Amino acid sequence: MESFTDHDLMLKVKSGDLDKLALIYERNWKRLFGFFFKMCGSRTVSEDLVQNVFIKIIKYKHTYRSEGSFDSWIFGLSRNLFYDYYNKNVKENNVDALSPSENELHDPNDSTGKWEDSDNSVLLWSALHRLSPEKREILILSVYKGLKFREVAGILRCSEGTARVRAFRALNDLRKFFLQSETS
Repeated sequence: MESFTDHDLMLKVKSGDLDKLALIYERNWKRLFGFFFKMCGSRTVSEDLVQNVFIKIIKYKHTYRSEGSFDSWIFGLSRNLFYDYYNKNVKENNVDALSPSENELHDPNDSTGKWEDSDNSVLLWSALHRLSPEKREILILSVYKGLKFREVAGILRCSEGTARVRAFRALNDLRKFFLQSETS
């Protein structure tokens, strides 16, 4: 089974072989957890959202298309789940659920090594969470998850050029917030 790509496994799930979902979960839960954690800063919420992604995969397996990218599809589902959570829990309740608590500053499941224990990582985390969710999302997908702009554009439902411009603007804002945090 290790030789099958996530795309191949998802096609098997789509055709009714739900046992293959366990391998998809095993391969992707850390990436999804990292995406959600960087978006909201809460381990608990991130764990719940990862579980909900796989519930949605079962529910919407018939929507998976063989010509598309698996990463675009799964991160598209993840993005929609995050914004459902955000709209329900943040906008409706006027709660700042996207501010990480002090004990959640570092993502323990981040396999990229980009969140090292240092003063700069705390400043970077703080600056990242000062961005709007939309700007934070494009940086997480393109920089931290390493998706190509073509894939990011598919997830965001925009052109590749638009995705590049949004990422450039988000990086500029991140740089500004980081430098402000550094000097204060």
